[in-house]
Amino acid sequence: MPRAPPPSPRPRSAQPTCDVPELTWFAWALLALAAVIVGLSKTAVPGAGTLAVAIFAAVLPARESTGTLLLLLIVADLFAVTMYRRHANWRALLRLAPAVVAGVLLGVVFLALAGDIWVKRTIGVILILVIAITLLRRRFGAGVSDDGPHRVAAAIYGALGGFTTMVANAAGPVMSMYFLAARFPVNEFLGTAAWFFAIVNLFKVPFSIGLGIITPPGLLLDLVLVPLVVGGALVGRRLADRLDQKLFERLVIGFTIVGAVYLLVA
Repeated sequence: MPRAPPPSPRPRSAQPTCDVPELTWFAWALLALAAVIVGLSKTAVPGAGTLAVAIFAAVLPARESTGTLLLLLIVADLFAVTMYRRHANWRALLRLAPAVVAGVLLGVVFLALAGDIWVKRTIGVILILVIAITLLRRRFGAGVSDDGPHRVAAAIYGALGGFTTMVANAAGPVMSMYFLAARFPVNEFLGTAAWFFAIVNLFKVPFSIGLGIITPPGLLLDLVLVPLVVGGALVGRRLADRLDQKLFERLVIGFTIVGAVYLLVA
């Protein structure tokens, strides 16, 4: 009786590729819009970056979206630092440093333990919180005083800012409220914020690589989107004094709320 032919060998699993992620044209359009917003947020509309966070987390896997967006933010930070490099309050930055480092490390632990669904939900909650902080800042900003204990304020805002920036790149409103409370002049406010985010975002890179949220496909995606970030930053620099700031920020807040709700229910 003839023997049955030996089973054919199983095909080897495909090797991981470093190709740009396959996305629909609509997803590409959203990411392009988010890249422009990243540039604008650093040179013209502080706080608009929360909308970019929502778009990236909605289009890409939540963990990878954080690492991919981080590199675009670093590119935009270069423009902000170039514009306002002489106006930083280094004493305030040094006061914040210990709490920010602690917050970033807490965010690293969270990202190491949490799955993609939890990260997505957490980003949605963080976006809702930072929007609430932004609205409260606008309502009560005039009454905020820096007469309180600086160390306590620095510890609270620094830790919250470090955690939110590590998990969701969404510390803008949190830190803006702290700088507002310090009553910095406009240029000092912008310069201190520019240096803060440039330093912290670079500090996050090794952790993001170790956690695997900066990936080769994400790097290729960044290469495609970097020109749009640069374009957004340059346009923002020209339009900073011409934009209807209140209308634009209302639209940003509205769209960010929609994005945050999407992340919570998707």
